Amino acid sequence: MEEIYNYQQLYNFCTAVFVKIGCSKADADIAAKALIAADLRGIDSHGVARLTGYVRLWEVKRVNATPQIKITHETPSTAVVDGDAGLGLVVAPYAMQVAIDKAKNVGTGWVSVKNSNHFGIAGYHAMMALPNDMIGIAMTNASALVAPTFSVERMLGTNPIAVAIPAGVEPAFVADFATTTAANGKLEILQRKNADAPTGWIQTKDGQSSINANELKNGGSLLPLGGDREHSSHKGYALGAIVDIFSAVLSGANYGPWVPPFPAYVPMPENMPGEGIGHFFGAMRIDAFRTADEFKQHMDNWIQRFRTAKTVEGEEKVIIPGDPEREMEAERSLYGIPLVKAVVEDLKGLAAKLEIPF
Repeated sequence: MEEIYNYQQLYNFCTAVFVKIGCSKADADIAAKALIAADLRGIDSHGVARLTGYVRLWEVKRVNATPQIKITHETPSTAVVDGDAGLGLVVAPYAMQVAIDKAKNVGTGWVSVKNSNHFGIAGYHAMMALPNDMIGIAMTNASALVAPTFSVERMLGTNPIAVAIPAGVEPAFVADFATTTAANGKLEILQRKNADAPTGWIQTKDGQSSINANELKNGGSLLPLGGDREHSSHKGYALGAIVDIFSAVLSGANYGPWVPPFPAYVPMPENMPGEGIGHFFGAMRIDAFRTADEFKQHMDNWIQRFRTAKTVEGEEKVIIPGDPEREMEAERSLYGIPLVKAVVEDLKGLAAKLEIPF
């Protein structure tokens, strides 16, 4: 069972929630737009389904609703941003804008962030660069749910990478993916549906393959992209490690098994070496390499050639990264955003608790 809500309804509710916990109207607007972008693009695991989780983090004083976000160190092309424990939905757009501004001045901008929280979908932040004829890059570490290849211990997060590249007449190329076989949010969706997980997503606490979508609650772990060594999970492990190092070791955030967990009821790790969650952002001006028009003409050519690549039997076309999300955004902008019953009930409970209308 699903219920349909339009963008404005969800935006109004989310901004009301963020204001209720103490955010300024400006920050509530930024956070709501970043959050609902996930629902619009079909990434339901990172949208309004997470709203209650953010409020719980605020309740246990792990989220600061009125952060004083600031640059603590910088060069002409780089910066470290301290998010002051703010919502990642607010901290990340601030930091990405710093990267864009630096790129405007010197060609590229690179920003590492500490002392932040979960920032929604990485693609939203990377896409901020597109209107400026820039390539955008966004990544973040996350709480440890992933076992490195050959391990049973949770050491890394799902640690996504997003790269947004402008084109001309063609839509932008937008790759946005977890460095695990599947993001934890997809497991949560399966749990709500009482469905099994595909083989290769998770393992038991003893390192055996599992299809139980609740396996993490039994001490199991997510698997790196690839699933197992025979399918190159060491490459997924390496990608997740790179994100962790860029996001946190570079900025002074927590890394590896010390990254703060998203569920507010999970105890914080002991002996944490940094501050909060870490992110990393990049912006590169196209004309720092070749003229933007020339580049975008060739991106169009690249995209058009890949679209016409010969397909295997039974498949309609080759998908360009960003196509499914863009098509979903167009559809949901027109027909509304479906929410499963469990999420609707969760939001209604949140509305009752905060004494705001749903």
